[in-house]
Amino acid sequence: MPNRAATDGGAAALVWCPFADVQSAETAASTLLDEGLIACANIMPPMRSLYRWNGERGEGTETGVLFKTCAHLLERAVARLEAIHPYDAPAITGWRCDAAGAATRGWLAQELVQVQAQEPARGAE
Repeated sequence: MPNRAATDGGAAALVWCPFADVQSAETAASTLLDEGLIACANIMPPMRSLYRWNGERGEGTETGVLFKTCAHLLERAVARLEAIHPYDAPAITGWRCDAAGAATRGWLAQELVQVQAQEPARGAE
């Protein structure tokens, strides 16, 4: 039976998420890297956020992170990020890439191969 990485064509995926500060962003990125759920986290400089929360308008400074992973790990990465994020209701969005360079797909597959090998086969109990 082919592994899931083979069935999704080695597709790339991205996850975007803001954090209150650089330290909490680095902590989450380190956890996801150590657990093999992402191959890279691009931590952006502080940015100004304007938002609505609980029916009121607010603003603040946040640090954005773009996480890079494989499409077959996307749901696991999002779920884990939600579990470790310091916000009560973090804004996490993830998507499969419509296009990614062959070098990028190969790098993601190579770096995340251990997680692929640890996944149980579908239908196996």
